[in-house]
Amino acid sequence: MSRKPVPAQIGDRSRVEVLFDKPQLLSALFGQYDRNLVALENRLDVYITARGNRVGLEGTAEQVALAREVLQDLYQRISRGEEVDTGLVDASIAMAAEPALDGIVRADPGGPPSVMIRTRKKTIVPRTPAQAHYMHALTGHDMIFALGPAGTGKTYVAVAQAVAQLITGSVQRLILSRPAVEAGERLGFLPGDMKEKVDPYLRPLYDALYDCLPAEQVERRIASGEIEIAPIAFMRGRTLADAFVILDEAQNTTPAQMKMFLTRFGQNSRMVICGDPNQVDLPGGVAASGLADAVRRLEGMEGLATCRFTAADVVRHPIVGRIVEAYEGAG
Repeated sequence: MSRKPVPAQIGDRSRVEVLFDKPQLLSALFGQYDRNLVALENRLDVYITARGNRVGLEGTAEQVALAREVLQDLYQRISRGEEVDTGLVDASIAMAAEPALDGIVRADPGGPPSVMIRTRKKTIVPRTPAQAHYMHALTGHDMIFALGPAGTGKTYVAVAQAVAQLITGSVQRLILSRPAVEAGERLGFLPGDMKEKVDPYLRPLYDALYDCLPAEQVERRIASGEIEIAPIAFMRGRTLADAFVILDEAQNTTPAQMKMFLTRFGQNSRMVICGDPNQVDLPGGVAASGLADAVRRLEGMEGLATCRFTAADVVRHPIVGRIVEAYEGAG
């Protein structure tokens, strides 16, 4: 895409015209009923006009420059075959507003992302600044704590990274675990064998896997033991070497369970611990969350990274972020 700035000033407002060299991509860029442009106008308080392969941007100089950068980013994504929606518009705005991320996200300014995860079914690129730091940490640290609300991609991105490393052979196994909070008597009343009893607790992990690998590969790798999905209690007494290990919903572990899990760490392994410290569902009488206890003890330790997400990093429907903010603000 080539850009042709028009240095016209209207009061304290600027106007810039952007010229696109592939008009056939503009319908995807604009979105159905121009909803991507409408989202950009609403988020950045700019006025957008489109005629042929030219797009005019009007607003304050700062907002016009940001809108132009976002349009360029979205256009490049479409050129690479990515789908653009209003969620990605929001993500691109957030990324453009963090120029310090350029060295992490792109090797060359304006080029394709250098921080990305390739799986059999899709390529995942960061959609918020926090995700960019998280994906960078996943490639350079042995142990990562990912803390924040639901919908920020903590578990999904970790599963995608694990699948990518399993595909390339840099790890031999993928181990996904969750605490079964309602363990003991309640679990015992459920029908079926142990797998049928615990699978409902582990369903979100299966969902992430099926989004990154074809179903037949998931089933085959589970059958061969390359992929293992189990409650945290099944980790006791093991040494997890040559493995990518993910603990989801870690806020629902006790300190003893968390210590047990962390000390399973073996040679040539990577461990990611995901959880929301504000959503602890431990039964009454349990004094503390193992996640909060572990972060307090271990944060800053060599080889360990802590990545924190907020409601601003929610990449589901925008209303999810507003819901999270409302509950966090309620104290």
